[in-house]
Amino acid sequence: MPRRIRGPERAALLALALLGASCAKKGPPSGGPPDLEPPRLIAVWPDSGASRVPVDARITLTFSEGMEPRATGDAVALAPPIAIRQRRWSDRTLTLVLGESLAVDRAYTLSVANGARDRHGNPMVSGRAVVFTTGAEFPPGAIAGSVQAVGFAVPGTALWCYPDSVAPDSTARDFLALGLADAAGEFRISGLTVPGRYRLWAFADLDRNRSFEPTRDLLAPADTTFELTASAPVAAGVRLRVVNPRAPGQVRGTVTDTLGDERGMLRLIVLSETDSTRRLLYELPDRGAFDLRFDPGQYRVRAFRDVDRDRIWKRDEEPASEEYRVKVEPAGVIEALSFTLRRPGEVP
Repeated sequence: MPRRIRGPERAALLALALLGASCAKKGPPSGGPPDLEPPRLIAVWPDSGASRVPVDARITLTFSEGMEPRATGDAVALAPPIAIRQRRWSDRTLTLVLGESLAVDRAYTLSVANGARDRHGNPMVSGRAVVFTTGAEFPPGAIAGSVQAVGFAVPGTALWCYPDSVAPDSTARDFLALGLADAAGEFRISGLTVPGRYRLWAFADLDRNRSFEPTRDLLAPADTTFELTASAPVAAGVRLRVVNPRAPGQVRGTVTDTLGDERGMLRLIVLSETDSTRRLLYELPDRGAFDLRFDPGQYRVRAFRDVDRDRIWKRDEEPASEEYRVKVEPAGVIEALSFTLRRPGEVP
């Protein structure tokens, strides 16, 4: 007769069985590696260049992975602007239900800004623009080129296109069409009516809130009017240089101390010439090399040895260099600044 297994023995045997199963299990740890891959728009209807699109079309966009619904839905827009009544998600596909019909014989640009992101927070690299028309033929006009971004990242920079006769409204986003700069700064605005005269404005949404904030974002007009004609419907090779006026500049240099005085702390004092309340103090290594970032502006700069570490230069007691004036341009670079410490009282 088999021996009856008592409660404590049964528990011990069960524990051993579970341990054996866990030891035999193979494969990567639960959870897997973190998702760092940016999402992509892999399919859209209507496709770019499509014509005869129904005025009651429901636009669909399919992404390479699951997306964060709200941020991605808000990043999608049409130009000329049409209200989107509903954004319906089914797995990786977003369907737009428009608040009104598309206009007859009109080209539209569907844009997905780089504020669109996947469920792990990874944003699209540069966004995407898709152009289609409800007309029988796709309009032949286009403006193409590149953006040279100074002091900000170029991917996703929008190129707003307006008729030459229209004064743009930065708050209404009432542009006729738009293009989006890719990782290399290249852009193309298609579906423009010919003949026509157009102007471009470059918009960099630096805070990614989908609206123009004058103190944080960039909105810069191109200084050229583009005239497209039947014989020359495409303006190619356009080069736009856009500067972020608030981008810090880089200041590099060295401080030489030949006096052999290693007391205290080597410092750099920086005074703004346009804001008397702006005084910056930097602690430097004893070797004296520095690589710093200053906001754009005009400055007076001096190196000194803060012997008593009170963060104040005492002219008659502490070694210092001559004072130099430097002008820092937005995202500019100033190199090879050289300061030499002199004995107290020898500095002018």
